[in-house]
Amino acid sequence: MSYNSFLNKPENALRRAEELLTISQPSAALALLHEILSSRRHKTWSPTYEKIIILYLDLCLQLGRSREAKDGLHQYRNLSQSQAPGSLEAVIRHLIEASEKKCREAKEAADKGESPKPEEKGEGEEATADDDDADFYEGSHLLLSTMSTDPEKAQRDTAVLLPALKFLWEVYRAVLDILKSNSKLERLYHGAAVAALRFCGEYKRRVEFRRLCDMMRMHLGNLSKFGGVGTVTFDAGRNNKVRGWEGWTADSIELHLQTRFAQLETASTLRLYTEGFRTVEDIYNILQISRTRRKLPGVNIPPPKAKIMAAYYEKLTNLFWVSENYLFHAFAWYKYYSLCKEYNRGMSDEMKTTQASAVLLATLCIPTTTSDNNKGTSKSLGRDAIQSTVEDDIAKEKMARMATLLGFHTREPSRDALLAEIRSRNIIEDVPDYLRDLYVILEDSTDPLDMVEKARPLLDTLRAESAASLSDEDAEDNTLGRYVEPLTNMLILKLIFNLSAAYHTISLDHVKKLTSGLGVSFEQMENSIILSAQSRALSVRIDHRAGCIRFGSAALESDEMRGQLSILAKRLTTACNIISPPEVSSVAAERTALYAEVRSSIESEHINTLERKVVIEKRKEESERLVQERLRAEEAARKAEELARKAEEDRRLAREQKLREKEKLQKIQDEMEAMEKKRYLTAMGRNAENMTVEQLKEVDTAALAKEHADKANKKKEEAERKVKEAARQLDYLVRAVRIEELPRIKEAYDTKIKEDRTQFEQDVVDKATRAKNQWEKDIKEKASLRDCSVFNYTSEFQSTIMAARTGVHEKLCKEEDELAELEAEKGKLTRARKRKADEARLAEEAKIAAEKAEADRKAEEERQRKEEERRQRQEELEKKERIRMEEQREREQRERSERSQPAPAAGGETRSKYVPPSRRGGGGNRWGGGGSGGGSSSDRGGGYGGGRYEGRDGGRDGGGSRPAPTNSRWS
Repeated sequence: MSYNSFLNKPENALRRAEELLTISQPSAALALLHEILSSRRHKTWSPTYEKIIILYLDLCLQLGRSREAKDGLHQYRNLSQSQAPGSLEAVIRHLIEASEKKCREAKEAADKGESPKPEEKGEGEEATADDDDADFYEGSHLLLSTMSTDPEKAQRDTAVLLPALKFLWEVYRAVLDILKSNSKLERLYHGAAVAALRFCGEYKRRVEFRRLCDMMRMHLGNLSKFGGVGTVTFDAGRNNKVRGWEGWTADSIELHLQTRFAQLETASTLRLYTEGFRTVEDIYNILQISRTRRKLPGVNIPPPKAKIMAAYYEKLTNLFWVSENYLFHAFAWYKYYSLCKEYNRGMSDEMKTTQASAVLLATLCIPTTTSDNNKGTSKSLGRDAIQSTVEDDIAKEKMARMATLLGFHTREPSRDALLAEIRSRNIIEDVPDYLRDLYVILEDSTDPLDMVEKARPLLDTLRAESAASLSDEDAEDNTLGRYVEPLTNMLILKLIFNLSAAYHTISLDHVKKLTSGLGVSFEQMENSIILSAQSRALSVRIDHRAGCIRFGSAALESDEMRGQLSILAKRLTTACNIISPPEVSSVAAERTALYAEVRSSIESEHINTLERKVVIEKRKEESERLVQERLRAEEAARKAEELARKAEEDRRLAREQKLREKEKLQKIQDEMEAMEKKRYLTAMGRNAENMTVEQLKEVDTAALAKEHADKANKKKEEAERKVKEAARQLDYLVRAVRIEELPRIKEAYDTKIKEDRTQFEQDVVDKATRAKNQWEKDIKEKASLRDCSVFNYTSEFQSTIMAARTGVHEKLCKEEDELAELEAEKGKLTRARKRKADEARLAEEAKIAAEKAEADRKAEEERQRKEEERRQRQEELEKKERIRMEEQREREQRERSERSQPAPAAGGETRSKYVPPSRRGGGGNRWGGGGSGGGSSSDRGGGYGGGRYEGRDGGRDGGGSRPAPTNSRWS
């Protein structure tokens, strides 16, 4: 079967691929199916193509060919996207399920310690490495595998599990790239995205998770930019990046939100907080798209469901908790509690109490800042405040941006703002009494000596109830018990803050005694104090040499030391005034003189001030102009430099491209030469696999080819010699055998003739005996039948049968005659109808011919009429042209007569008076043929008429004797 038959009939290709699989040639089957899928002859989908792509993908999975699987999926997408999207969905689901199953089996095999199964590879698969493989097999993973406690397990994972993981990851990437803008298969896209996120979380693939997030973010950006967010009706044909997209709907927005929630959860699991925050930005962008669509007229898209937003804020609580961002963790708990309380009608009292307690405890865990501690005081922190201005602005900007992304009601979230919200909405009323007491201690208590004693039993109660409500496994992560440690740190900071308000110095032993019942070591407490001091929430120093804690700023940095010289000068001035008070009259006189001088110079000072202002403005304008010119010059220089750099970069890239192409061609040529040398060496029986590249380069191809040809010729000659020798030996042997067998054949022939003659004679005797016996038997049977009178009834039976057959025969003949008459009548009617139809057809043809002749006649008449009209128009044009030419010649004749100087007339007229040509002399025609004997040049035929030339004296014999000139063109 030819190759074209495979391309023309995919069923043949499928059958051939199955045959190749039965003889263990999966690579050949894969190549055949790939050619069928990438062929441009077939543009119509059929169920056979679904079977082909499923078998193709199974082979790719078996051989680990991720690139071929991706290419096949793209080809099948182009074939079936518009005709059979359901088939495309089934194929993609099959591929994902098979890849996940293989990955699970590989993981189980790696855990059990099984050795990897050998898989077939293509020709160039070992030689060419995929660029993505280097990224997939991370350097850190390979380095850690050498330091693993179980090197064998690490090797098993690398050999067994990692190829399956890589293939599954490539499948997820290819599927998401194919379905990125297909509205018909949007649910499949989001299902594949969630499965890919689950894959990254299950196998701890952080690099793949980042790439997956970037790819999905790029898809969302294309849909938001080119997907018609601000249009009511979307036209998908305007941009190829969103081909197949039918516009944003409520289901699309909900699916995108659910996928981002799964992405947020995976980021929290992998502890990739940067990706988590970027995912929050993606969710905010999706909500903005929903808000924009709702504003359009005629677009009915409801806002996101409260259940979805509640799940979103619930996942945010976990993300901000593991990232130790207690402020937004508390705000997320507050939003989650508000949504549940407003929309969850089946919310029980116990659940309400638990969530309200979580909101309160999360808010209490927020650490206090410098602004919180110094609120209401006018005393600044001096240099610390100046140094922290930039940092505070950056932190404030980040907080405002995050609050906007999360949809909080304020752009400046803080601990006090959240506590105010809790108090205004009476959330404290839903929490247990002991938590209310704990809130009072942490917020309102100012006695540092007994606050720890009051708070210790409350924390123990919180820890005990949380441990009792759930199992020990979940008590730390999912209940209120996880807030015990942050609350303990806040209690310590509150204690230190109250001590700083009441004491200037306190011993470390006393502080240890106050915090002895919290179960916190001094190192942990010291760490909390240092962190608080670094954040400038407290001004405290730990003096280990003196064994005490000192509160307040350092002595040299205090306000008193900073202004001590000014204070000293003021006090000395006061003392001098007390010791020797100045005279009042002299002071009053000095002041009066000073005031008078000021009044006299105030006008000039005002004028000088205005002039100085004008000068300053001019200098500012001049400086701004110079700055603008300098900036323009710098911008021009930068652009010129950028253009020069870009041109140089283009030239460099072109050179590198040419160099790469040259190197590629050289490499291909070297590889072809190496392959040819290996082929020669293998044909000559040498082992070319163990030879290095340098050894192959040293081999001369021409000499090797000549040696190979010589050996081949020698081998051929040797084979021919052996064949001739064997033929000669066979000839001798056959001749000897025939000589020896000739007498034996003759003897066997004679024996056979004798046996055949004997057998023939015996057969003749036996045949005659059997015939005689049969004749005697027949004679006996006939005699018995005659004795029974059987032959007397034979004639009677025969006559009866013949009479019945005669009646039947006559009946059949009569029916046949009637049928023949009927057929004759039918034939006569048919011929009559045919003659009538022929006559009608002939009449119709005659009518059509007459109509055609009439139409031809009319067309000919019309043509002649048009020809006559054209001829008349042509004659009219010629007549007009003749008239125009005559007028032109007359006009030129008059112009020449006017320019010439005629002779004086007989009447004695003066030379200066103009005489028209018609009144010069006794007459003349219009062509100037007559005159009174004048010899002017106009007598030579007159103008441009083309008359006959009569010589220089042709016009002297009279005015009208010469005939009128003729125009050879028109006459």
